[in-house]
Amino acid sequence: MAEPELQAKVLTVSDGVAAGTREDASGARLAELLTAKGYTVVEHRVITDGAREVAAALEVMAVGYAGLIVTTGGTGFGPRDETPEGTKMVIERDAPGLGEAMRLASPLGRLSRGVAGTRGEALICNVPGSVAGATECLGAVLDVVPHALDLLAGGHPH
Repeated sequence: MAEPELQAKVLTVSDGVAAGTREDASGARLAELLTAKGYTVVEHRVITDGAREVAAALEVMAVGYAGLIVTTGGTGFGPRDETPEGTKMVIERDAPGLGEAMRLASPLGRLSRGVAGTRGEALICNVPGSVAGATECLGAVLDVVPHALDLLAGGHPH
């Protein structure tokens, strides 16, 4: 039996990128990393900061989708950094171990407020907006994501 295809979506949360005044370096790097790790990146979108904007985008991206959704940006302490709050509006079940593992990826990871959880068969993970933070945090959990997605799809690989 063939291995199921691993799919991923990337959501960049940034006022500057959405306005065209900043390059989407972290979103582009995440797409490259995911592709290198065997994922097919089926969508990459950019939105402005804000909890409502994040929640609305994640709701649409998760409909009928079985795969990984990674958000980049909006996980810090800035006044517009509301990605975790928007994600919490959407997820049905928390995955705190993933958030904890991502925070331990580097010393600055401890400043990330990113969360992880599931909505239907989608696994949603928040990573920081810096290229280094995004790749380090996602890299800390990518090894267990295929197993999590298999379980979400009803698999029983134990």
